[in-house]
Amino acid sequence: MKRLFSILAMAGLFVLSTNTVSAKATAAISNMSATVNTAMVMLQDEAGAEEAKGFTQVLKEQFIQGGAGFMGIVLLCLILGLAVAIERIIYLNLASTNSAKLKQQVEDALASGGIEAAKEICRNTKGPVASIYYQGLDRAGESVESAEKAVVAYGGVQMGQLEKNVSWLSLFIAIAPMLGFMGTVIGMIQAFQKISAVGNLSASLIAGDIQVALLTTVFGLITAIILQIFYNYIIAKIDSIVNDMEDSSITLIDMLVDHKK
Repeated sequence: MKRLFSILAMAGLFVLSTNTVSAKATAAISNMSATVNTAMVMLQDEAGAEEAKGFTQVLKEQFIQGGAGFMGIVLLCLILGLAVAIERIIYLNLASTNSAKLKQQVEDALASGGIEAAKEICRNTKGPVASIYYQGLDRAGESVESAEKAVVAYGGVQMGQLEKNVSWLSLFIAIAPMLGFMGTVIGMIQAFQKISAVGNLSASLIAGDIQVALLTTVFGLITAIILQIFYNYIIAKIDSIVNDMEDSSITLIDMLVDHKK
C-alpha cells in the first residue's frame, strides 16, 4: 500500500513539472511570436514611409547628399541642355512641311499663272522646303542652271539653320558624365586623405565621402542619358527634313525644265 502511494505521488510530481515546463515553453513561444510580429510591423511601417516619400523626394534627398558643388554644375548642364533641345524640337516641328502638297500647288501654279504665281505660293508657305522652292523660282528667269545653283546654295544655308545650337547639346552630353567622374575622383581623394590622417581603415570614416563620390557619377550619367535621347530625336528630325529638301530640289528642277519646254 505504501508503495502504491509512493508511485502515485511521483506520478503527480512528474505531471506537475511537465505542465510547468509546457507553460513556460508556451509563454516563450508567445513572446517570440509577439517580437517577430512587432519587427514585421516596424519593417512594414518603414517600407510604407519610403513609398510615401516617392521617387522625386528620394531623388531630391540624394541630390542634396551629393553636395552643391559638382551636383549644381551637373544640374546646370541638364537645364541648359533641355532648353536647347526644346527650342530645337519646336523649331524643327515648325520647319516641317507637307512637301507633296506644296509640290502639287507649285506645279499647278506654274501651269496656270507662271513663275510669279508659283513664287506667291512659296512666299505664303513656311519651312525650308518652301524657301528653297522660292529661291529656285526666283532664278528661273535666267536659266535652269542658275536656278539649280541657287537651290544648292540656299539648301546649305537652311541646313545650317536646322543644325543651329545642336553642338551645344552634344557638349552638355559629353561634359555631364565627365563632371560626375571628376566628383567621384575628388571624393575618393578626400576619403584616402582621411584614412592617411587617422592611420586606420574605418568604413564609417570614409562611407560618406564615397557615397558623395558615387552620387555625382550617377547624376552625371542620368543627365547624359536624358540629353542623349533628345539629341538622337533632333538628329533624326534634321535628317528627315534634309532628305525632304534634297528630294524637293530635284523635283523643282524637273518642274522648271518642263516649264521651259
